[in-house]
Amino acid sequence: MNTIQLVWKNLSRQFGSVFLSILLTAFGISILAVLSITGETFEKQLDNNSKNIDLVVGAKGSPLQLILSSVYHIDNPTGNIPLDELEPLRQNPLVQLAVPLSLGDNFKGHRIVGTDSSFLAIYDTKIHEGRIWQKDFEVVIGEQVAKKQHLKIGDQINSSHGLSKDGHSHDEHPFTIVGILKQNNNVTDNLILTNLESVWDVHGIAHHHAEQETAAQREQREREEDREETVKAHQHHHGEDLEENSSAKALVEEKEQHDHADHDHEEEGVFVKSIGADMVKQNGLEITAILIKYQSPAAIGILPKMIDQQTDMQAASPAMESTRLFSLLGVGIDSLAILAYIIMLIAGLSVFINLYNALKQRKYDLAIMRTLGASKRKLFNIVLLEGLTITIVGGLVGLLLAHLALYYISNQTSQSADFIEAFRLHPKELVFLLIACLIGVLAALIPAVKAYRTSIAGTLSNK
Repeated sequence: MNTIQLVWKNLSRQFGSVFLSILLTAFGISILAVLSITGETFEKQLDNNSKNIDLVVGAKGSPLQLILSSVYHIDNPTGNIPLDELEPLRQNPLVQLAVPLSLGDNFKGHRIVGTDSSFLAIYDTKIHEGRIWQKDFEVVIGEQVAKKQHLKIGDQINSSHGLSKDGHSHDEHPFTIVGILKQNNNVTDNLILTNLESVWDVHGIAHHHAEQETAAQREQREREEDREETVKAHQHHHGEDLEENSSAKALVEEKEQHDHADHDHEEEGVFVKSIGADMVKQNGLEITAILIKYQSPAAIGILPKMIDQQTDMQAASPAMESTRLFSLLGVGIDSLAILAYIIMLIAGLSVFINLYNALKQRKYDLAIMRTLGASKRKLFNIVLLEGLTITIVGGLVGLLLAHLALYYISNQTSQSADFIEAFRLHPKELVFLLIACLIGVLAALIPAVKAYRTSIAGTLSNK
């Protein structure tokens, strides 16, 4: 019987105590793995998602909630802000980019974001396949959206109201996929992008007032051009006869009257336009938030204070709020890590007690093995290998439990914030296995030395 067979036979004879040791080791390793993988992945995602976003402007409320909803897409928005606030920020010399966001719908948990092409610039992402949207109800989807939902260019999707996939479906307004984003390892991989007008249309918000004004102005301009041509045609024959001059004069006077009337209408139009703009502002032309990238470091101390003090909006810094979030979570994470190390120590103690007690029961077997030709080194290796086997099996079971836990966590989070690859092997997992092996070796060391020093004559004489 070789060494491996002996080790397996010895362990199977003490199944209860061995199983407890494996279980303790597995729990300790799984907790360490989950904390390490989620913490590292979460921190990396925070950096990737906010590296080009210096400030987020939104409705008054919790700054942390504003950041979580607009940058990481894992919370509800604080409210809406008027669309009219966007252009002044874009014209501000302290602002390099100002990107509008309009949230409110989703597709199977993936958030639909109304925005413009500057969104791709601030996230430094590009179209991998297809093109960007060019008209209403065209969307560009992230790489993970296409992969998880098995979507391709040309497919149509129906949005659901709200940020939960169980919301009311907008079947009357299907979206057509025209592009797929390149994988960017940030939140854009799990988002669906379209223009602002599509989001407004889905919710029945009118937004064509600007086009109507342009058409009215164009009609007025055409009328004025026609009158100008008529006057010029009559003035061309001014020197031929007096009667024609009188007619031209009458036409000039008529034009002046028309101009005066048009001026009155223009002033009335400006007044109506002003009222219309105010009504539009009150009736729903709003966005959820504005993502801002600074033009220069000087904006750090000026722009947030200006927005907070001079407008009805709030300005939140992703860097500051992310630090605050980590400080809130840090105590809990550290406490769980300490608990995991304590469980690992208890597992090592359990292995030690198990092997030490088993050694007392097997001392006569070891003595007989010595008489049959087994060396002291072989007995040492057998006991050491038993401790190593217990902790290696416990470590492998712990890593399996960790990946199952990561899969559960991934399913519980929003699809738009799904950044955990549950079944991908991480380099740190090898470190955890080495820790398990070290615990097994240290726990088995004293029993192995005792087996090495087994006295054949003394043990058999006591029998």
